[in-house]
Amino acid sequence: MDKQTELVKIAKSFIGTPYRRGADFSGKPNFFDCSSFVQYVFKQIGIELPRSSILQAALGKEISILQDNNFENLEIGDLLFMRSNQGYYNDEAFNNRKIYIGHVAIYMGNENIIHSRKKLNGVIEQNIKELIKEPNYEIVLIKRFL
Repeated sequence: MDKQTELVKIAKSFIGTPYRRGADFSGKPNFFDCSSFVQYVFKQIGIELPRSSILQAALGKEISILQDNNFENLEIGDLLFMRSNQGYYNDEAFNNRKIYIGHVAIYMGNENIIHSRKKLNGVIEQNIKELIKEPNYEIVLIKRFL
């Protein structure tokens, strides 16, 4: 099984897992926030990522920001970092660019993402166009790890 297929299978197995901000885990987790979900799923396919979304965003290969909501250049497993309404900001990690990151989601293909959201009670798969219509969910950075 390739890494993208494995990532999708693992991520989808956690749909419905409840949200808890600052969730940490040992063994199989019972709760996730957005960045612990990403960290856990990627670890299951052999990719170690930091615990917080801002530190995750500082790694990987940067992919051009989407123009006119065109998602064709995204690949399964790309991480989409968003402004959100809470988060941690570290301009030094991005050459002093103002990259405000408070949320991260995994691109699943077909314009869908999977992520853990407090508002929606945990891990869900969601259409990306639906999410970015909401206030504070503008995509500010895209990173590729696969």
